[in-house]
Amino acid sequence: MAAAAGKHSRLDPAQQPNMTGHHPTDAGGPSDPHEPEPQQTAFGEARWPMAGAVVVGMVLLLLMPDDLRLGPRWLLPSVEGLLLVTLIAGDPGRISRRSAALRAVSVALVGVLALSAIWSTVRLIDDLIQGGTETNSAAGLLQAGGSVWASTVLAFSLLYFELDSGGAAARAHRMPTTPELAFPQQLSPDLNAMHWRPRYVDYLYLGLTNSTAFSPTDVMPLAPWAKIAMAVQSLISLLILGLVIARAVNVLA
Repeated sequence: MAAAAGKHSRLDPAQQPNMTGHHPTDAGGPSDPHEPEPQQTAFGEARWPMAGAVVVGMVLLLLMPDDLRLGPRWLLPSVEGLLLVTLIAGDPGRISRRSAALRAVSVALVGVLALSAIWSTVRLIDDLIQGGTETNSAAGLLQAGGSVWASTVLAFSLLYFELDSGGAAARAHRMPTTPELAFPQQLSPDLNAMHWRPRYVDYLYLGLTNSTAFSPTDVMPLAPWAKIAMAVQSLISLLILGLVIARAVNVLA
């Protein structure tokens, strides 16, 4: 009896139950229902890079020939400007407010930009095949083709920016375990980028390299939508660059 009591008294204090009957190591642990959830730090990105890209896209749209634009000259830039102002008013400064309404506005803005870029691409290709006013001049053709190509780069960069991991506001609070677009910082543990977040400049670089290399470079698409979007962008860029350069050379010759 004494030996048993002595053995019991020599137990590690961390293994002995406390007065409430709970194990000491359980108190305050992550499974304790009475313990408050740890506060998450928001890594919100500044709004101005994304807003600047939208403004540049609006300017490019205004500079395009009339037959390459969808609707009157003022229509789409006005819609894009209104949506952008709504976003800035609803979440100024840094993008960190998670709101279904703001998310819908962001998706609508990206949709308008993408629709405009694809429409301009289709019209440009049709003019190159059938013959159009801007295809008879090498300088005019290169200007129109460059504007359409740059518009597609901006539109797809904003598409990746908005759709990856639920959007910028969602990424500011939590990054998923399995990314949809895997950047080098997420693939290499040696970089120790636990709190790293992709910014708009990363998506702009993705859109630019995908339009010039016609394939992924350093960013790997893992989600099906990302693979489809990057494939469509590569095909569009290949058509624009190939047909425009060929036609310009033919005009100069």
